[in-house]
Amino acid sequence: MGTLEELVINVRISIANPSAPSESMFGPGIAKLCDGVRELGSLNAAAKSMGMAYSKAWRIIKDTESTLDIQLLDRDGAHGSQLTEEGNRLLDVYQSISQQLQEDGEALYHKELGTNG
Repeated sequence: MGTLEELVINVRISIANPSAPSESMFGPGIAKLCDGVRELGSLNAAAKSMGMAYSKAWRIIKDTESTLDIQLLDRDGAHGSQLTEEGNRLLDVYQSISQQLQEDGEALYHKELGTNG
């Protein structure tokens, strides 16, 4: 059997619109999809890199945009897609908070265990 010290913390956050009727949120999956669009220049390429069908990626983007009431992507047909200014800001904030919470969670876990991690 393993020990508690061998386990790892995995902190996940989501950003939601409290006034939206839908429960869609900006979480790890859509953040990864948006990061792929940022890096690869298209939703199709981002979806493929995640092993996801383009139609599913499109549906996730549309549902999240509708729920959050912001446009995440600018689409240019055959020329690809890019994140909007708001999409970039949301992704940057999400990634920054996620990284900080992950680091804090790991430190707190090891502190509570009494280890140096």
